[in-house]
Amino acid sequence: MRVVDLKIVDIAFGGKGVGREQGKAVFVPYTIDRETVSAEIMREKKQFAEAELVEVKESSPHRVTPECPYFGRCGGCAYQHIDYEHQLAIKWHQVRNVLQRIGKLKDVPMRPIIPSPDQYAYRNRITVHAQDAVIGFFRRDSHRLIDIERCPISCDEINRALTELRGRNPRDGHYTLRASPGPRAFSQTNNAVADALRDLIIDFVPPNQQLLIDAYCGGGFFAKALLDKFERVIGIDWDRFAIEAARQNATEKETYIAGDVDVELRKVAAVHLNRPPRPNDPDSERLRSISPATLIVDPPATGLSANVRKAIVDLAPATLIYVSCNPSTLARDLRELQDKFIIESVTPLDMFPQTAEIEVAVQLRAMPSAF
Repeated sequence: MRVVDLKIVDIAFGGKGVGREQGKAVFVPYTIDRETVSAEIMREKKQFAEAELVEVKESSPHRVTPECPYFGRCGGCAYQHIDYEHQLAIKWHQVRNVLQRIGKLKDVPMRPIIPSPDQYAYRNRITVHAQDAVIGFFRRDSHRLIDIERCPISCDEINRALTELRGRNPRDGHYTLRASPGPRAFSQTNNAVADALRDLIIDFVPPNQQLLIDAYCGGGFFAKALLDKFERVIGIDWDRFAIEAARQNATEKETYIAGDVDVELRKVAAVHLNRPPRPNDPDSERLRSISPATLIVDPPATGLSANVRKAIVDLAPATLIYVSCNPSTLARDLRELQDKFIIESVTPLDMFPQTAEIEVAVQLRAMPSAF
């Protein structure tokens, strides 16, 4: 192992500072751009090296004292040492850079990042792990647990639930703690930013539209917020628990389908391209003669599969709204779709303050004569 002095020139997606030694990138966690640091090289590859911070020699004016006593050991947060305004600036630039580098997009129509009203105590759900009487989260870059008594980025209800769990001496396993009971369906962990995301998407859509298809719809968070703007709404998700939740208070204009997104999108495309309905398929018959107008996709971090991307092209929606929790897979998918769609806007949202995670909403429209 050796110690090197570095000038941090950037913050990579994932939260590590980037310095250079003899032209090779060196990644150092818990550093800030423009700082001068000494770091110990821990792993060295042909193209890059990974290091641990030894000393900050010239500190950034954006450096602050972390609020969490576990910061630096727990693997959950990456940015508690950075003031919040600079966290937002870092994330905005990371989204733009990854869309340019991976997506090969030249002029990215970036909008300002939407901040979180609460920088701490915002999480309404966490998953902790129990093993050999240790209850907490995994250590950074490790499968070893760190014992956690209280998580500062989690809301009070979550921390009370964590205290109760610890008092029960639970068996080894994984435990999801929620601020309020609800259906077994995916939901965003930051209520205020989730509401801002919903309002943003509502603003994307003009009134008096015919059909909304909400893929990866979960419990219908977006679909139900947009009911007033569409004659008909279709939600698709592979999670049957989420679909059951969406169906509980559905109106006549809503249809929620449990199934693979690519398969169900192809069914909808077949109907709207005036192909004959499939025998014994009530959804196919019911949806005939409705022209698709808007498609929302909110996939997991892996992004859209090749089959889903093809199904989107076959469906040929006039408007496509892509909500992503992973800018890298978003960039890959936009690169594949850019021949058919024009990007109207890219809006980052800070759904996860103090962490390296970023939410992004992209508004696209069909390119004239592309379909």
